[in-house]
Amino acid sequence: MSTQILEQIRADFRANSNAASAESSHHYFKEEIKVYGVKTALVDGIASNYWKDIKSLSKPEIFGLCEDLYRSGYMEEAFVVSAWAPKLAKQFEPADMAVFKKWIDTYISNWAECDGFCNHTIGKFVEMYPESINEIIRWTASPNRWMKRAAAVSLIIPARKGQFLEEVFTISDRLLTDKDDMVQKGYGWMLKEASKLHQDDVYQYVLKHRKDMPRTALRYAIEKIPPEMKAEAMKRVV
Repeated sequence: MSTQILEQIRADFRANSNAASAESSHHYFKEEIKVYGVKTALVDGIASNYWKDIKSLSKPEIFGLCEDLYRSGYMEEAFVVSAWAPKLAKQFEPADMAVFKKWIDTYISNWAECDGFCNHTIGKFVEMYPESINEIIRWTASPNRWMKRAAAVSLIIPARKGQFLEEVFTISDRLLTDKDDMVQKGYGWMLKEASKLHQDDVYQYVLKHRKDMPRTALRYAIEKIPPEMKAEAMKRVV
């Protein structure tokens, strides 16, 4: 059944591929990407349709399908994993973190795959198992740029809810002067989300670190704060 499902998904992607969409996709990424050229709405629909067929399978079987999808290297197939994995949240257990870490470190190769998977799957996991935040913090020391970005974007939704503020700052501290713009944008985005419920805390953090924080990260971090505070935060940075 698993092989048949994968063949059907790939046949649907090929049937819905579009050369213009494929060419357009490349404009959003600096790195090389492998795509069918299927629009995001269609990818979401295909993922949803096949979830109905596989949701009765065991978690290990579904994880196996996810890994097979990742192995193809196609971005649309990675997006199917991002759609399916959070649907298993009720079955998540602490040992699953090792699986998720392997997927990020081995297969994820651009910001869209990283954010799509980490925002919802890892974000949900860390809410369920707060002790796992220590593992996520360790990702900041990885030589893999996507692991480092994952450390930040995994907290996007929890930070938006006001959770893990101390860890948001710890991750930002560890990534503060990273030279990679994908990492800078990741932790800047995380700070921006934290600012929605902890505006003054994030503002004070930015004021403290603005001399060392790359401009890209700073601009992301202060995007949602009032104009007068934003102007103050940008002083001596321009």
